[in-house]
Amino acid sequence: MPGTVDGAKKARDTNRKRHGKDFYARIGAIGGKKSTGGGFAANRELARIAGAKGGRISRRRKPTVTNE
Repeated sequence: MPGTVDGAKKARDTNRKRHGKDFYARIGAIGGKKSTGGGFAANRELARIAGAKGGRISRRRKPTVTNE
């Protein structure tokens, strides 16, 4: 049943039974404490460079001009 809604609910119940009712709160807190606030919000220039790179290799088609 992995990969299904029912399987996820069973895994949730198992995790809570094995590790306590606050299991998801604790692992979320661990991730929050490890966060250093980095990412693109901390460096606007890096975000601009990355966005430009992504735009250059975009797989989107260029818009076609239609004469109406």
